[in-house]
Amino acid sequence: MQYMKPAFRVSRSLITINPKPFIFLTSPFLTLQTLRSQSPISSFSSSMASSDFSSLPAPSLEKQFGEFRTHLEESGTLRDRIRTVVSEIESTTRLMYASILLVHHSRPTPELLEKAKTQIDVLKEKYKQLADILGGCPGQYYRYHGDWKSETQTVVSVLTFMNWLETGKLLEHKEAEEKLGLNGPEFNLDVEDYLVGVCFMSNELPRYVVNQVTAGDYDCPRKVLKFLTELHAAFRILNLRNDFLRKKFDGMKYDLRKVEEVYYDVKIRGLTPNGESVADQGIERQS
Repeated sequence: MQYMKPAFRVSRSLITINPKPFIFLTSPFLTLQTLRSQSPISSFSSSMASSDFSSLPAPSLEKQFGEFRTHLEESGTLRDRIRTVVSEIESTTRLMYASILLVHHSRPTPELLEKAKTQIDVLKEKYKQLADILGGCPGQYYRYHGDWKSETQTVVSVLTFMNWLETGKLLEHKEAEEKLGLNGPEFNLDVEDYLVGVCFMSNELPRYVVNQVTAGDYDCPRKVLKFLTELHAAFRILNLRNDFLRKKFDGMKYDLRKVEEVYYDVKIRGLTPNGESVADQGIERQS
């Protein structure tokens, strides 16, 4: 296509805004900062601003924001005290969890449980300290609840797993409150924290089942499958709207599926609780 020259050109001088006609913007020795310094309007407006307005806030605003500053400083100090105790709760829970995890390596369960139980009183004392800190701020539980929420969910997970290893049953909400001393009117165990902790506990069961079958306990999948099936059915009663809790409940479905696979694999192979296959037992009976 042949290039067509424009019929007219727009002169640069027509589109240049020059507030000072005696100064040419095309001069290479002038900058925008130079123009601003030479402009009488900017110096006049700045002098008017400095004379007409004060840099100090109005008395009413000064009083209000002074109260805000005091409130924020007190809240920050309180959070620092809470986080110090929460850090100690996290350390104690880590010790308990490290002991319980050894159950996956076929270590004697009673010995591991006794070692972990020694830390429960420590946790109870730490939660009592939290309750004492919040005692001076009645009605502020859920304002600071997020500072220990995650750690409490982990604590519930460890306690429920320990209780299942010992009794084969779920640690109820009231029992968990009593163990941690969280049964006061102002400071208690949040229901969602308890439910999330139970979901965390179910994540340990598939690994536990696999390790127990490897060690020769072929009846373990049946017991765990029965427990998880009942627990899953109980969770289905709830109308879960919490996104995080809903995701954890969905994770329980995968835990249940993994345990089912192990259970059916053991059953198909014909393995019995004493470690022998059904075919081997039939041969022994005939002999």
